[in-house]
Order: sequence, then C-alpha cells, then structure tokens
Amino acid sequence: MAIADEQTDIAALAKGGRTNFFGFLLRLAARLPFLFIAGRLYGADALGRFASAIILVELAAQLATLGQKRGLAQQLAEDDRPGACVVADALLLSTLVSLVLALLLYLFPEPMFPSGHYTPLERLIPLTVFPLAMGDIALAALAYRFDVGATVRARAIVEPWTLSIAAGVLWFVLPDGGLIVAYVLSIFGAMFTAFVPLFKSYGLPHHWKPKPLPLAQLALANLPLAGADAVEWGTRKLDIAILGHYASPAVVGVYYVAQQVASLPQKLKTSFEPILGPVITRNLQEHNYAAIARQVCQVGFWITAAQAGIALALGIPGTAVMGLVGPNFVGGTGALALLLAAEVVAATAVVSEAALIYVAPLRNLWISLGTIALQWVLTIGLIETASRWGFNQMYEAAAAAAALALTLGLSSLFKSRLLSRVLERPINNWRWALIWAAGPAVTVGWLAQFLPEWLELVLGIPAILGIYGLVIWRRGFGPEDRVLFRRQPA
Repeated sequence: MAIADEQTDIAALAKGGRTNFFGFLLRLAARLPFLFIAGRLYGADALGRFASAIILVELAAQLATLGQKRGLAQQLAEDDRPGACVVADALLLSTLVSLVLALLLYLFPEPMFPSGHYTPLERLIPLTVFPLAMGDIALAALAYRFDVGATVRARAIVEPWTLSIAAGVLWFVLPDGGLIVAYVLSIFGAMFTAFVPLFKSYGLPHHWKPKPLPLAQLALANLPLAGADAVEWGTRKLDIAILGHYASPAVVGVYYVAQQVASLPQKLKTSFEPILGPVITRNLQEHNYAAIARQVCQVGFWITAAQAGIALALGIPGTAVMGLVGPNFVGGTGALALLLAAEVVAATAVVSEAALIYVAPLRNLWISLGTIALQWVLTIGLIETASRWGFNQMYEAAAAAAALALTLGLSSLFKSRLLSRVLERPINNWRWALIWAAGPAVTVGWLAQFLPEWLELVLGIPAILGIYGLVIWRRGFGPEDRVLFRRQPA
C-alpha cells in the first residue's frame, strides 16, 4: 500500500509539474509584452518608480498571509471540520491583517515612493494588499486538492495579460500612473479568477462561526511560516530596495526588467510548493521519512533541470532579450545572467524548505534570517566596491545580482544539510547529466549569436532548449523521472 501511495504522490507531483510548465510558457508569452510596453512607452525611469512602489505592497501581502500559503495544507490535513470552514478561518485571519497593513501604507506612502512623486491614483496601490493575500490563500486551498490549473489561470493568464493590456491602453490616458493602475487591475482580476473555482471546490462554509481566540492562536502558530515566507520573498526584493539607494531610477528600471525575465523560471519551483505540501503532510502523519526524502530529491531534480535549460535559453542570447525592451536596457545583460544563475542554485533550498517548514520550522527560519542578513551585507559591500573602483551603475546592478546568487547558493547548502539530518536520508538534486546537457546547449547558443538579433531569438532560444532537452532526456532522466511527461489514467 505504501508503494502504491508513493507512486500516486509522484504522479500527482508530475501532473502538477506538467501543468506548471505549461503555465511558465503562458507567463513568458504574457510577461514579454508587458516589459516591451513598459520599456518602450513608459521608459526606464517610470519602471524604476513602479518597482519601488510595489515592493512594500507585496511585502505587506506576504505578511498578511501569515504563512498560510504553505501552512494551509497542514491545517486542512489535521482539522476535523469541513474544508470550507478551515479556508474561511484562513481568509478571515488574512483579511484582518491585510486591511490594517493596507491602511498603514495608505496613510504613510513615502516609503513606497522614495522620490516623493506620486499621483492620487498611484497612492491607491495599497488596495492590492487585500486581493494579493486573498488570492494566494485561495490558490493554496485549491492546490491542496491538486487543482493546479487554477494557479495557471490566475497567475499565468489573467494577471499578466490584464497587466500588459491595461498598461498599453492606459498609456494614452495616464502616461504618468498607468503602470500602477494596470497593476491594481491585474491583481484584482487574478483574485476573482481564483475565487470562482474555490467556491466550486469547497462551497460555502455552512455553520461556520469565527472564533477570535483560535484565530489568534493560529496566527501565533504560523509565525515561523510567515517569517520564512517573508524572508524568501525578501531575498528577491532586497536587491532592488538597496540598489534604489545607490543608483538612479533608470538603472533600477533596467534591473527590474532583468529580474522579471529571470523570475519566470522561478515560478516553476514556487508553483510546486502547494503540490508538495499535501504529499509531505500525509507522509509525515505516516512517519514515512524515506518517501519525503525521495520526493524532495525527485522534484528538486525536475526543477533544477528545467530551470537550468531555461536559464541557458534566456541567458546566452541575453543581449537580444534585453534589447527587446529597448536599447537602454542592454546594459542589464550581466545582471540578467547572474539572476538566472541565482534561480538555478536556489532550487535545492526551495524544495528542502517545503519539508522543513513542517519538520523543523524554527531552524529553517533561523537559516532564512541568516540568509537575508548575509545578502544585505554582500549586496552593500559589492555595490560599494564597484563604486569605489569607478565602475558605472550597471556594474552596481550586476553586483547586486551576484550577491543574490551567492546567498541563495549558501541557503541551498544549509537547508539541504539540515533536512538530511532531520530525515536521516541524503538530500541531493545534483546529477552529472546537467553538465552533459549544458555543454552542447552552450555551443548552440554561441553559434546563434552570429545570427541577426531577431533570428537569435526566434531560432536560437528553441534550438538551445531543444538540444538541452534531448540530452537531459537521454542521459539524465530515468523511468521514475519520465513520469513527468506521461499522462496518467484518470
């Protein structure tokens, strides 16, 4: 029975992986038009102000979820009440916190707009704290029932396409604040898209009565999870926040574009988390630590292999990719390459943390806090060094990206070792087939650079992915890995 259950778990994880890879392609198709519109129409300065404004809003939304994006799976597994009541508790708790945080940001908007320039419409951006938090919890509840398609529809179709279309239309009427208004519209659209399947799956919470004391206890219990989520999010935003104090808004705008391109493969690993959560919690109840270790390694290799291929496909023709947004953005190619590398080395930390939040939440939190503290020191140190040596501000942007790559690599090392000690099983995502696949892919990418830029993108990116995928399939994927590409019977 245990073997059958584990095969079912792997099949569920594989199905989620296929769906999320399709979602990645949709995100790529939607994200590039937004970056093109924002870079060509609004310019690097406006993008830099936009990036600075949404940092605090998204941090507030992360805090408002109180770790329930990942902790909700454990609550649903352990609570005897109907699932709709458990979800209602989670939504109510986050609603209260998000409203308080949104009010604070509205009353004190200066941290969101360091330049001091903002319009009355732009000041309304704290309104998105509520839909961001609600959408995350709704999608986590759906993922507990293996409904990954809802995440793809909300985050890969509705949110990015609404952002792109609204940004293009609003430029004609709101050239100064169109980006932020488009962002608000996209976040509310994603929330409504998540809530429709939530009600279909769970229904209304009949006979549900909110209880303030249990809600407060739940919030306290979720503090390690909330802290880990906030730190994980912060590692992807701290570089922009620090860079904004050293570089001009235009440089921040260029770095933001590089970060947005590099964050596309990041969605592959973060979208596995809600699928891993229910699988891990069930195996924990059965004390099946060996199965958890195998599943973490299995998913970790899938994510690492996919992200490495995508990083090569977007990083080798990086000059052409950044040039799509505008000629002023080409200087961010070095930062793009380092950010893509950072996402590859971070894969082990993410899958290890998916188990650590249940088996060692406090120790995981301490490692996360140490990681972001180290990133703070390294980012400031490398930027200061680049400045003292007389390099231009684009090198300072690359220094921030290098600091992120170093800290995420160390985080992967420490978290995988901690999980290995807790489970008493080895945790390792590395396989030599990754090197075998990267070699010919780099060669193909180098040859593609001799083509005109449009051909380098149209032919080079598919060719790099194709040769990489062929080699990794033949040299790296065994029978247990190929279930990722095999349709399972209903």
